[in-house]
Formats: sequence, C-alpha cells, structure tokens
Amino acid sequence: MLSEGGSFMKGMVVGGVFCLVLSLLGSFSPVTESRTDGNDHHHHHVKAASKDELQQLSDSRLQELNDQLQVYCVVMVQPKSLVYWATALDTWTKHCDKAEFYTSEASKALEAIDLNEKDDWARLRKALKHAYENAGDIRWFFVAQPNTFAIIENLKYLVLTKDPEQPFYLGKAVKSGELEYVELNSGIVLSYEALKRLVNVFQEEEKCPERGRQLWKLSDDKQLAVCLKFTGVFAENGEDVHGKGLFNSKTVDSLISESMKQNPSNVVEGCCSDLAITFSGLSANQMQVMMFGVYRLRPYGHDFHDLLTFFPPEGSDND
Repeated sequence: MLSEGGSFMKGMVVGGVFCLVLSLLGSFSPVTESRTDGNDHHHHHVKAASKDELQQLSDSRLQELNDQLQVYCVVMVQPKSLVYWATALDTWTKHCDKAEFYTSEASKALEAIDLNEKDDWARLRKALKHAYENAGDIRWFFVAQPNTFAIIENLKYLVLTKDPEQPFYLGKAVKSGELEYVELNSGIVLSYEALKRLVNVFQEEEKCPERGRQLWKLSDDKQLAVCLKFTGVFAENGEDVHGKGLFNSKTVDSLISESMKQNPSNVVEGCCSDLAITFSGLSANQMQVMMFGVYRLRPYGHDFHDLLTFFPPEGSDND
C-alpha cells in the first residue's frame, strides 16, 4: 500500500509540473502570434534606392529628403567596455546627427546617460524610451554596441526614400525558430513609427515584459523582435540594389578571409557591399583603421559622381 501511495503522489507531482509547463508555453504566444490588420507594413527585404531611381527625383526633392534625414545613434555601453566606448566616441559616432551613450552604471572617465540597470533587456528598453522622448525632429534611430563600426552616410542612403512614418525595423535579419529578428551586434535601425509603437507596447506587461520570461531568457535583440511583432512590425534585411547585405556581424578582415576561400577568383565582389553600413566585433585599433580607410584616405582627383552629399552635423568634431 505504501508503494502504491508513493506512486500515486509521484504521478500527481509529475502531472502538475506537466500542466504548469503547458500553461506557460501557451502564455508565450508573442513568438508565433501577433496583432495584425490589413494596413500592416510587412515584408522582409529593404533595398537602397538605385541611382536610376534617384535620378528620377527632382533636385529640390533630393535636397528636401537630404535636409530632413537625421539619425539618432543609441550606443549601449558598460564600464567594462571603456576602451570601445572611448573609441566609438572618437570615431564613427561623430557622424550621427545626435549620439547618446547609455550605460549600465556611471563612469568617471566618460560622459553617458546612466540607466542604473544591469539587465540587458531592461536597459535597452530604458535607452529606447529615452531616445524616443528626446529625439526632437529626428525620425531615424540606430542602435549599436561599442565594438560595431557604422558608416552613417550609407545608412542615410539606405533610408533616404523611406518614410519614417512607416514602421521600419532594419538590419541583419536572421531567424530563430519561428522568430525573425535583427541582430544587435550588426546594428538595428528603427523608424520613428516603429519606435513609437514599441514604446507604447512597453506599457503592456503581458505582451512585452520588462524582465522577460522566467523559464527561458531571450537575448535583448530577440525580446525586441517579440515586442515589435505584437505591434505589427517585422524584421527586415537591409540590402543594396544587388541584394547584398549591408549590416555585417563580422570584421572586414574576417569577411575578406572567408571570401578568399569561397570566391578566390573574385574576392572583393564576394566579400561585402560597396555601401556596407556596419562591421562588428572590431578591436579599438581596427576601428581607428576603419576610420582612416573610410573617411580620410582619398585618391586625389577621383570623383564618385554621387548625386547627394550627406554632411555631418554642423559644428561637430567629425573627420
């Protein structure tokens, strides 16, 4: 009898745990379900305008687009990444129209917005909410880590003819199970409309919890995609006119090395887009070398015949 009673109790416990797991799985619907309607902006590839498309626009329209286009750079930093933080401050972020560094805790060495938050996802939420509330007339937002190098002029070219009042969520789109998301280490671009929807859904804890789920911990970029999906905003891959990805999760030398093995007869063509926006995983020295190669090294007398010039913010200490 004692043995039978023990088996009965064991069965009750196992059954209870099984029901709990099923219940929690059922509550985790954001990955597979989202609120949608007939007006949702939903596609997966966003390409930069071609030269022919730009030539169809009048000079006044091009200038109007250029004048309106500004980018707010949201750089996520921590005191332990101080050398990358300082290098990003000294290099590519000078070309942002507005750049703010958001830290987990204050540092005496460098100025940043102290969010006083250790959790990655909670910190990213606070940073994005702060950027939204302090953007002024800026309508494009770029989220990056300090070891990412970004060419902001190429980002502006990608979104030049895109309407920020539409919900764009761009970068290097990848898939994890049923969830498509944009990798944070390659940089994330959000339009004003996408960020507005995101900030609004932050208030709905059941859809977009501040601390994530207890049984499984999603990375902050995946959690971002889950919350955006609830608002009808989906991950999109940023590409040039030839379909090449513009956001890279590796360094230039890593991409070239891979191309030398895979495309030995055409290494450059197989490596990267001419209008690449980001490279990631760089050391501080590599970021300085990138700055030299992208902004300072010039072939005398060579003219690329670009239709537009994206000037850095007036008065900025840019290269």
